[in-house]
Amino acid sequence: MADLGMVSNLRRSNSSLCKTRRLQHLFGNSAKQENLSSWIPENITKKECMYFVESSKLSDAGKVVCECGYTRQQHLEEATRPHTLQGKDWDPKKHVQEMPTDAFGDIVFTGLGQKGKYVRLSQDTPSSVIYHLMTQYWGLDVPNLLISVTGGAKDFNMKPRLKSIFRRGLVKVAQTTGAWIITGGSHTGVMKQVGEAVRDFTLSSSYNEGEVVTVGIATWGTVHNREGLVHPSGSFPAEYIMDEEGQGHLTCLDSNHSHFILVDDGTHGRYGVEIPLRTKLEKFISEQTKEKGGVAIKIPVVCVVLEGGPGTLHTIYNAITNGTPCVVVEGSGRVADVIAQVAGLPTAEITIARIQQALSVFFREMFETLPESSIVEWTKKIQDIVRRRQLLTVFREGKDGQQDVDVAILQALLKASRSHDYFGHENWDHQLKLAVAWNRVDIARSEIFSDERQWKPSELHPVMMAALISNKPEFVKLFLENGVRLKEFVTWDTLLHLYQHLDPSCLFHSKLQKVLAEEPERPACRPAPRVQMHHVAQVLRELLGDFTQPLYPRPRTGERPRLLLPVPNIKLSMQGVSLRSLYKRSSGHVAFTMDPVRDLLIWAIVQNRRELAEIIWAQSQDCIVAAVACSKILKELAKEEEDTDSLEEMLALADECEHRAIGVFTECHRKDEERAQKLLTRVSEAWGRTTCLQLALKAEDMKFVSHGGIQAFLTKVWWGQLCVDNGLWRVILCMVAFPLLYTGLITFRERRLQATRGLLRVRAFFNAPVVIFHLNILSYFAFLCLFAYVLMVDFQPTPSWCEYLIYFWLFSLVCEELRQPCLLAAPLRPRRLRPDEGGSPVLQRLLEQAGYRCHPALRSWPELQAHTRAAVPRARHPVSGLHHVLPPADAHLYRQ
Repeated sequence: MADLGMVSNLRRSNSSLCKTRRLQHLFGNSAKQENLSSWIPENITKKECMYFVESSKLSDAGKVVCECGYTRQQHLEEATRPHTLQGKDWDPKKHVQEMPTDAFGDIVFTGLGQKGKYVRLSQDTPSSVIYHLMTQYWGLDVPNLLISVTGGAKDFNMKPRLKSIFRRGLVKVAQTTGAWIITGGSHTGVMKQVGEAVRDFTLSSSYNEGEVVTVGIATWGTVHNREGLVHPSGSFPAEYIMDEEGQGHLTCLDSNHSHFILVDDGTHGRYGVEIPLRTKLEKFISEQTKEKGGVAIKIPVVCVVLEGGPGTLHTIYNAITNGTPCVVVEGSGRVADVIAQVAGLPTAEITIARIQQALSVFFREMFETLPESSIVEWTKKIQDIVRRRQLLTVFREGKDGQQDVDVAILQALLKASRSHDYFGHENWDHQLKLAVAWNRVDIARSEIFSDERQWKPSELHPVMMAALISNKPEFVKLFLENGVRLKEFVTWDTLLHLYQHLDPSCLFHSKLQKVLAEEPERPACRPAPRVQMHHVAQVLRELLGDFTQPLYPRPRTGERPRLLLPVPNIKLSMQGVSLRSLYKRSSGHVAFTMDPVRDLLIWAIVQNRRELAEIIWAQSQDCIVAAVACSKILKELAKEEEDTDSLEEMLALADECEHRAIGVFTECHRKDEERAQKLLTRVSEAWGRTTCLQLALKAEDMKFVSHGGIQAFLTKVWWGQLCVDNGLWRVILCMVAFPLLYTGLITFRERRLQATRGLLRVRAFFNAPVVIFHLNILSYFAFLCLFAYVLMVDFQPTPSWCEYLIYFWLFSLVCEELRQPCLLAAPLRPRRLRPDEGGSPVLQRLLEQAGYRCHPALRSWPELQAHTRAAVPRARHPVSGLHHVLPPADAHLYRQ
């Protein structure tokens, strides 16, 4: 109960903080070392013999030793003095005392380069203290799985293929699930096999794949060369020499383990001291709950058995009795092969004679010397073990569809979970949570999403949330394939929960924190403000641009946005407004536009989660705008990103988004050019009432803009109602002598304009951007000529009419400069005006020639010209300061 009482104080770290601590330790953070040097002696003790009693046995070197196994010189001075207990028999309960430990810190294996951490502690140390040391001071992440490997303590032979399969599978299950592997920690037997498996993985893997946590729990009194680990204030690091030739009956620590817990009972050379503490620690860890992404699971434990003797059989029996699943590797030898052979028999054939026959085969000489009582005890334990088939899994090479040990281990855990603690739906739900925690989608597909169980979409929502937060895209894809509908899954509260659990290391998280810090100060009694969706909208508007509308509203006091209807199926409409998700308006609540695919896509993009973003983007129905918008967000974030690796990943993902937009537009353009071109200027409600082309230009997606279909569209916009095959000399000639328009010199795209000879033809000609551009050039030269004439020829004491005309011209330029900020800030709402709204077309054209462009509300241009303003960049003339529309080719060069 004392252990359990400390649990609440031990859960103060999350995975990201643990990783930070681990990196700090690797770089030798002195502050952390000081904290460790002060905390360990206060909370962890060792055991020392306080009374020397001469033993009848001698040491390996022929020296006189105490009953504890240490020589007189290895005892404290007070233990060898005349003692009040002199003459009494040596009793470890009375003659062994606890005192602060003197062996802890970092360990470096001389000549090998491997590093690790170690601590010497008393066998009576509470499991909660050890767990606290591992998670808080050693910086280990709380495991998703605990793998306890047991078996032969002496070296044994395995078939090369079986050895390779075991090593590969064990490391794979540990690395993919985030498990801890616990062994005896010595460089012999099964512990050596595990260490070599970790070594092979480390040599063949990259840094990004993470490390495998391998904890060795050994007896302090049996460790060879342990004297080099002793230092009262800790060793950072301590150099350990592996000397297998001179170890005698002791053992060396395995250099491929990452952490060592050295259990001390005050004796020397006695094996098995660590077993009770290891059992208690594994049980304590299995009782802890790990919560991530809103899903909490108890940490499961599995026992993996290779070879082994009587001690291993006892360990398996205790594990099965306590409900711990065991995986026995057939072909490894001795106890493992006996259990594997008997477990493969039908229940009726499992007899005492059959078990004893298997024992005689695999133990041979040892079986002949065993007393009858031991044979009976072994037989009974094996019978009890094989009868609990739900807890026993035998891995057979190349049989039962098992190709790897990792699959056998996870299948054993799932099989065990079906047998107790959970029933019905709760049982399946628990198995799915385990699979998500382990990040093993292959296990989920084969063992959970089967014909035995039909899942309702709502039942998958909690694990869908966990998969999103913990960045497990394969599970997100699996849940979408099995019925999860985003329009039902994504709610206002879901989005809030996702943004409140952003990865703390991402740039978007820090930008949100800055927005929260700018909130008005609140009284001290009120809690600190939490992330709300209008905070998210504020940051997104900075990234997308001020020309977009906020994606989420700021609620009024006492109000909050509320969804009253699920998001309807969005249909593509080329005539109306695009991508609108409608919700009923309710008094007292804020109405807003929401697209579940867009919302999840943005959440994934701002965290630079490539695979997750690709899966969600595939669900989008307005995928071109979505891809271009994601490219814009990523490029803006990349401008502020300081980490070089993250910066490169963002730019690579932005380039991928641009290529996806190009691919979709290419396919649309191949099937229907006209409708594809309409997609470019269609206002997207879901992305802040902007257009695809406008986003692409702001994002500087030049590969997208240079697409042949987009260039053809811009060329069409540039020529207005005129045919693009009209020569430029024809246009200039008709500008100078517009009556030539009635001669058929200029051809129009629309038949009605080609057929008519009225004012509509003239108006269509002078509304074309190519004509406006050249009229601006002519007006510029006319202004220069008039200005030069007034200065050099007509500069009178009193202004002439020419000078008044210059004043009026300059006044129009000032009006243009004042109008520009207003036009850029106002949202574009293109529409065709009635004749009485636009005023005189002749006056408008004169003003256009003077460099002044009317606001859309005052002009009677067709809708296509309004689209031109949204789609085509505008440049300031280098001399006159006039703004004119660039042709497509010049626009590309200008933006570069």
